[in-house]
Amino acid sequence: MRRSVLQIAFIICVISLAETAGAQTPTAAINHYQDGAKKIQKGDFDGAIEDYTRAIVLSSRLGNPRHSKSLSANGFAASTEPDKITVIDPFTAKAYANRGVARYHKGDFDGAIADYDSALKIRPGNAAVYLNRAAALRSKGDLRGALNDLNRSISLDKDYFPAYNNRASVKLDLGDPDGALADINRAISLDSKTADPYYHRGYILFEKKEFTKAIADFDHAIQISPRMAWAYQGRGTVRMNVADYPRAIRDFTTALGFDPTIVWAYFNRGLAYLVQGEEDKAQKDFEQCLILKPELKDDLSHHIESARNLRRNGN
Repeated sequence: MRRSVLQIAFIICVISLAETAGAQTPTAAINHYQDGAKKIQKGDFDGAIEDYTRAIVLSSRLGNPRHSKSLSANGFAASTEPDKITVIDPFTAKAYANRGVARYHKGDFDGAIADYDSALKIRPGNAAVYLNRAAALRSKGDLRGALNDLNRSISLDKDYFPAYNNRASVKLDLGDPDGALADINRAISLDSKTADPYYHRGYILFEKKEFTKAIADFDHAIQISPRMAWAYQGRGTVRMNVADYPRAIRDFTTALGFDPTIVWAYFNRGLAYLVQGEEDKAQKDFEQCLILKPELKDDLSHHIESARNLRRNGN
């Protein structure tokens, strides 16, 4: 019985102010920038958007088309029309980029992409902005566009851990588990002390049906980060696929203890209960699953029938 949505989380980078603000950057713009970063960390995305917008306005000025060539030569975006805002400070590129992050977290993917585009027009060599735009493109279903941006990010920084992590996810979505595995191995070579890439590799190995190796990676992720709910969900899913239902149930239960919103843990645990003949427990999980994600009703019905067939046939 094989049911799990692969979850390789995208890394989104908030760009720090370091090395960007120069003598020409207004102090008020810097303050709004820093306040915006704090608000993103707190989940106040509307407040962050407001602060970054103020930072952008304060670090811009009314343009003169006569200056456009010299400004462009220095890597700044310049208006070619009178009385239009002309960006003269590279600081503004990062303000656009971070406003894009806030918009991304609000689910405004088009707005985020527009901000990333503006940032890249000003400073086209920032690997983190390509990384972030790839996340927005992926969220809109443009996997090829996301892959192109991640390739560009890596071309700018060959040792950029988040780009390899995220490209692995896109390659998996595109049906290239071998390419995904190569990228996540590279990510682990760059940062072997972080739990995420091991958890991600576990899902890739699960997709490749290398279940023993997948469990080893989920074990490693849990060892590094014992409260990583999705690692327990992943390990439980692998255990279901090798018919180790009691330990799968324990893993799903642990995952839900850390994060009760994981719909697939209810989905999978309910199926495991059903195979074991625990109808009442299974029904409670299926009800919770459909409360969280009603559109799974038909898919769940199909898997319930498969689970009952397994039980009738002695697992």
